[in-house]
Formats: sequence, structure tokens, C-alpha cells
Amino acid sequence: MAKTSAAKTNSGRFFEDYALGDVITHAVPRTVSGGERALYHALYPARHALYSSDEFARRSGLPKSPLDDLAAFHIVFGKTVPDVSLNAVANLGYAEGRWLVPVYEGDTLRSTSEVIGVKQNSNGKSGVVYVRTRGLNQRDETVMEYVRWVMVRKGNLEAPAPETVLPDLAKVIAADQLVVPAGLDFSDYDFDLAGEPHRWGDYAVGETINHVDGVTIEEAEHMLATRLWQNTAKVHFDNTARPDGTRLIYGGHVISMARALSFNGLANAQMIVGLNGGAHANPCLSGTTIRAWSEVLDKADTDAPGVGAIRLRLVATKGGDPFALKGEDGKYLPDVLLDLDYWALMPK
Repeated sequence: MAKTSAAKTNSGRFFEDYALGDVITHAVPRTVSGGERALYHALYPARHALYSSDEFARRSGLPKSPLDDLAAFHIVFGKTVPDVSLNAVANLGYAEGRWLVPVYEGDTLRSTSEVIGVKQNSNGKSGVVYVRTRGLNQRDETVMEYVRWVMVRKGNLEAPAPETVLPDLAKVIAADQLVVPAGLDFSDYDFDLAGEPHRWGDYAVGETINHVDGVTIEEAEHMLATRLWQNTAKVHFDNTARPDGTRLIYGGHVISMARALSFNGLANAQMIVGLNGGAHANPCLSGTTIRAWSEVLDKADTDAPGVGAIRLRLVATKGGDPFALKGEDGKYLPDVLLDLDYWALMPK
């Protein structure tokens, strides 16, 4: 008679499996090639010059064109999914995200996460887990870091609730905490090749920009994207994972699509260096047409030649009036998919 052995498959962690201070080393390291860059530009209408041209990047003081900042984010994020959000109900938000070192072809990325907060929900069926994730390269340099919090199901409803610990997170990353890549210099910036003449001084705090264009999300492209980023969350692949039989579009897919759409009006917001906060306000499904608008929230100088920092709110919608965000009750309007607050670098 065959012996019954312990399960060798991974069913993911449930809420009761997390403890404050846990450090998780995520599998599997990934060496980045030109393939990720090419596929990123195929999946999203990404056209920012610094990430498209080695020559443009060299003229801007970098050794060559780096991997798109959000592509690096997706790779780092994807590695965390089996350990952090395989049994998630929802990805609730982001904070304190910083891009610290550019990622280039040939770099090998890996991810680690530390549990910095836990809180069981009042229904006793789920809880919120806060993790600080770091992406590292082959030289053990932290290329990026961010905090996210996720609502995770309980596997054992009888498991006792942990002591509630909520991390004290900055609402906005101070401008002097942003890291400008070594050597970046926009003093000889070519606005013609970049695609728009608008520079840092042309934008005013409070200004809003309708990015005009729209892109319809296709199921096949989204499936390819989540596989590319090795994001194994069941709700993105399995029709039976949600009661209504739909597959959710990965929130990062919406972020990249909205960022690409923002090129029309913000072509010179070249590098994302800070993520202050973000909310996936409403679910996105295949067939949705995404549009985007931005608001200038702040501006700051940097020590790099010709480089200014601009803080932007990026909102992705599936319709509705441009610049409409929340109702009188303070809740996001049903057409709002994404509300993202980030810092970018722009030529003066």
C-alpha cells in the first residue's frame, strides 16, 4: 500500500501564516535580457525616449538605455506573489516606493520581503498583511523598494487573531529622499527626439492633463504579460478562482498602460523614481478601454544638471468625465480604476 506523504506543492500562505518581522526570500532569480524590454514595448504603447534609445540615454549621461522602471517593478513584484498574494482577496495599496539603481540588460534580479504589519479583519475570515519588498541585483545592490498591503484569506478560521500592528508610513516621499541615477544629465536634452517641447518649468502645481488616447485591454495580451512577470495569482489565470467566473486584470498591467498613455502630455517625464501611494480603485476586466489623466501635485529641484523632479497623480479610468475622481461620499467613482501618486524626473 502506498504511503501518504506530505504535500510537495505550494498552496500559498494564508493570513495566519504571517508574523511580524518575518523575512521571506522569494524564488526565483531572473537575469534580464533585451527580451523583457522588447516585450514590454510590445504589450504597452511605451515610447519614453530614455527607455527606447541607447544613444538618447548616453546623451543623458547613462551608459545605455535601462530597462523601463515599471518593467523592473513588475519583475520584482512578480516574484513576491507566491509568498505574499497567492491567497489574496485584494491588493490594497502601495507606499514608500523608490527606484534606487537602474536595471540593465544582463542584471540578475531577486526579491525579499519583510512583514512590517498585520491586522485581522472584523469578519475573522481574512486580514491585512503589510510587507516591505526589496529588489536586489547580482551585486546585492537594492535596485528598488516599496511597501504594499494585501488582504489575505485565512486558511484556518479558528486561528487566533494576531496583535494588530500597523506600520507608520510616509504619505509622500520627501524630494530630498529621491535617488537620481548616477551621471544623469539633462543639460543637453533633445526635445525633438523626446517627442514634446514641454519641460519642467512649463508645468504648474494644480495643472491637470487629459491624455486623450485610450487602449482596450485584451485577454491574450494580459495573460502574456502576467506570465512574462511570473505573476502566479490565481485570479489572473483561473476562471474558477472568482465567484463570478471572471479573470481580473493584474493591477500592474493597468499601471503600465496608464503610464504609457500619459506620454501624450508628459513625454518628458522620463524616469519614475518614487511611488508615494496607489490604489486599485475598482476591478478591471478584459474588454475594458483604459483612458488616463494626470494632475501635477508638486515640483522640486535636484542636484543633477538640468534635472527637475515632478510629483504627479496618474488616474486610469474606464469612462466618465476627465478629472472626476471621487463622489460626495469620498469614495472612488465606479469608472476609476487606478489612482497613483508618483515622482518622475524631467528636463528643466
